[in-house]
Amino acid sequence: MSFMTTRQFPSTRLRRMRRDEFSRRLMRENVLTPADLIWPVFVLEGEEHREAVPSMPGVERLSLDLLIEEAREAQALGIPALALFPVIDPALKSELAEEAYSATGLVQRSVRALKDALPELGIITDVALDPYTSHGQDGIIDDQGYVLNDRTVETLLKQALSHAEAGADVVAPSDMMDGRIGEIRQVLEQEHLVNTRIMAYSAKYASRYYGPFRDAVGSAANLGRADKSTYQMDPANGDEALHEVALDLAEGADMVMIKPGMPYLDVVRRVKEELRVPTFAYQVSGEYAMHMAAFENGWLDADSVILESLTCFKRAGADGVLTYFAKRAARLLAP
Repeated sequence: MSFMTTRQFPSTRLRRMRRDEFSRRLMRENVLTPADLIWPVFVLEGEEHREAVPSMPGVERLSLDLLIEEAREAQALGIPALALFPVIDPALKSELAEEAYSATGLVQRSVRALKDALPELGIITDVALDPYTSHGQDGIIDDQGYVLNDRTVETLLKQALSHAEAGADVVAPSDMMDGRIGEIRQVLEQEHLVNTRIMAYSAKYASRYYGPFRDAVGSAANLGRADKSTYQMDPANGDEALHEVALDLAEGADMVMIKPGMPYLDVVRRVKEELRVPTFAYQVSGEYAMHMAAFENGWLDADSVILESLTCFKRAGADGVLTYFAKRAARLLAP
């Protein structure tokens, strides 16, 4: 950049502003606060019940009563929203994922209970079928195992509407089917649910970083050796992400999501710079697991690395981050 040619050593010593904490704070370009964090949580059936997720040390699946208490603490820490992911009884899984849109389903009941207990806490629901399908894919498949786009969208519409009717503040389609944002927006408008926001997982890559999450929701065994590369994005592509985001915005998305997070911060930056819309990123389960492995082995300092990693999302242009470290980070950021 040309302005650098006018700043030369020794008249310019960039270390001067780094000398003291006060001046480092004064020129800090990005500041992380609890308001930048969304906490992903796993809910399961039962009462007073919690289950550890072995591949995600420190993360638990929680029954609704325990989740409400944890959510109360998250709200007190200044976290504005949580993202809800269900652990579905295998007996309720099916080829057509009918349980996904049951009015008495686990997510629908959880949304109602959370909004009753904590009306000011934002509740974001995952609109995708993989927790509900017997094959672990995010959609309805044909005889060859190919996910059918338009048939899947029909079910996603029912699922999103059931979440909105239960009181979800934000529905977050994470399936990567073509055209689903426009269809969901149209249904929400028709049903006068005009203030239900849509957070579109617009650039969700066919990543190997999702393994621990699939363990947590119980879809890994159903998916087996299959993958999701026929609908999730190729990790080698960047330009395609801009097309995906632009399409979702044109169809009515209020916010867009890039997933995974840190390996894809270049995509976050491009989306934010070129489209100037509310842009979010997901520090996914594999990223969390890698960090935790390093922390538990003493290879990295946990607290400082957690905050550094989340600040990097902000520097790249993310307006907020979904992270399993949300509560720990919020405590560290407390005055």
